[in-house]
Amino acid sequence: MKKYIFVTIFSVFALTSSSCSNSDDDGQAEAGISVKCSPEEITAGAAGGTFSIDVTSTGKGWTAYTPDTWMGISLDGTTADKGTIKLSVSANKGTEARSGMVVVRSGTVRDTVKVSQTATIGVAETSVYAPSAGGTFSVGVSSNGNFTASADVAWIKATAAAGAVSIEVEPSNELKSRSGIVTVASSEGSQQISVVQESAPDNNISVPEGYRLVWNDEFDQGTTLNTAWWTHEEQGPGWVNNELQTYVDGQAAGRRVTEIADGKLSINCFKAGSAIYSGRVYANVSTGWKYGWFEARIKLPKGKGTWPAFWMMPAGNDFATNPWPRCGEIDIMEEVGADPGDVSSTIHCQKYNNTGTAIEHATLHVADAEDEFHVYACEWTPDHLKFYVDGKMILDYANDGSGVEAWPFDKPFYIILNLAWGGDWGGYKGTDDSALPATMKVDYVRVFQK
Repeated sequence: MKKYIFVTIFSVFALTSSSCSNSDDDGQAEAGISVKCSPEEITAGAAGGTFSIDVTSTGKGWTAYTPDTWMGISLDGTTADKGTIKLSVSANKGTEARSGMVVVRSGTVRDTVKVSQTATIGVAETSVYAPSAGGTFSVGVSSNGNFTASADVAWIKATAAAGAVSIEVEPSNELKSRSGIVTVASSEGSQQISVVQESAPDNNISVPEGYRLVWNDEFDQGTTLNTAWWTHEEQGPGWVNNELQTYVDGQAAGRRVTEIADGKLSINCFKAGSAIYSGRVYANVSTGWKYGWFEARIKLPKGKGTWPAFWMMPAGNDFATNPWPRCGEIDIMEEVGADPGDVSSTIHCQKYNNTGTAIEHATLHVADAEDEFHVYACEWTPDHLKFYVDGKMILDYANDGSGVEAWPFDKPFYIILNLAWGGDWGGYKGTDDSALPATMKVDYVRVFQK
């Protein structure tokens, strides 16, 4: 009798345990209850969309949820034996496909709808910077199918290729940069690539009235500076103004701090390991020039920490007997990346040295100084130093006749171009290493004398 009862109980238990394959993980299911969803799988495009899921349940009610944040659901008919789920799939803006699920439950029984979504079309780069000489650039494209490529301007030709888009940029003679958009599109969506082409070199030498050209470098020969004209400084961090860069002669860590391309000089500041390298160069450092019109066409770098300058110091000066600032300094142009576009002209001497007056210093805000080339100039005569930005005079420092303390500017000075990093002024709001590498570009340097 006891054996018979045991066998009967075991048989009922086995029957109950196998009644539904869509049970919870504890293996327990309610007898006579089932949940069925249609469709069992949903594939959504990268753009997302809305889908309907039919639910059939033999239980007293059902509910549903999704653990995936990129999907949303709303339920209808949860107390009836037939209902629907409205599934909303958001756009997949990434470049990787993704998968998720919708889980429907009635009591301890559940059914799962698998949801997969394709990725949008992806591009390896969203911007291309082209020199004025033009060129062809290849940008990788990730797509599950065919795609097209088009440009919104005539000087750019975009062609779809296997796994990439070819962007052909025509040469430019314009003295301002120009931009266009390449659109890469497929059934999965579209991506845009911004194309910016740099200004052409200004090869037209405009001679100031009463002057003649005596020296110039148009940076249109070779790939490195002419060593007969230019000298690199070599100094470690902290040498002057508590600056953080190391100045080297030509290159460091396999990269050049100065290089010539596209008719322009680039002064590059970059980080290698824990060190920051940059360039500082002198023109005719031994002899310099006494009086004249000095000008350069420059595009400034971007980033908090940059400190580009175009300036002059006395040639052959003995700093032991004629120290700074008594020796004099002519700052034709300075800017710090912490204050983008605020370009300054300053003189330094014993009488006026960072006193903050309008006598020795002026600032002009040039909104696109870091995006376009501008002409910075100084006219130096025995009577005055006048400073200009694009032909507009911003500072006129006059020789008041009081002597060397106010006018040490009666001897030859040489030209300096440099890109510092950090320091007393360049780092006065801190530095942002993510701005590196940064580049100061110089189209030309010209010296005119009477």
